Amino acid sequence: MRILATLAAAPLMLLAMSAAFSAPVSDDERVGIDLRRTTLIVESIDNSLRFYRDALGMKVIYDNMIRTPRTAATDEEAELSRRLVFLRANDDYIGIVGLLEYTRPRRPVREPEPQPFSSGSMVLLFNTANVDDAYSAAIDVPGAESIQPPADVTYPSYDGGSAIQVRTSTLRDPDGFLVELNQLLSEIDNTGR
Repeated sequence: MRILATLAAAPLMLLAMSAAFSAPVSDDERVGIDLRRTTLIVESIDNSLRFYRDALGMKVIYDNMIRTPRTAATDEEAELSRRLVFLRANDDYIGIVGLLEYTRPRRPVREPEPQPFSSGSMVLLFNTANVDDAYSAAIDVPGAESIQPPADVTYPSYDGGSAIQVRTSTLRDPDGFLVELNQLLSEIDNTGR
């Protein structure tokens, strides 16, 4: 994670600096793969949209029913029917969150991991300009669960000589996926990898 600006500065300045930072790496630094999307299997896309779209502010860029066989016009005619939604933050090519709900047949609901940050679990990390507001909106979504309310923490920086100040919170989304919300409070040297 690279911190670009002190969030105490004007939000428009942060937005401009973030846009510059999120540019693709130079040609000589590129690798042969992009992580385009993480798709979450969810019980209710409508409830997940309340969390990711309404509370966190992501934008829906795709929302369709996928049926098998492809000639099926309705869920009843399909052997398998799924609703697939893609949401983006500030890039429509990488970092997409997909939501997939099986409507026919219904898939069993998996119990959430008993311990956060356990081996085999996944954490979706979002940077936000106001972690307290994002956390309050997200925790109000039915099924969301607080792991750690917003608190200030200090991490070692990439250069090892300074510190990174972050206001952070952790919660589970309505389907039990871990979500970390971070508000970046300090700058670091972004030459670290």
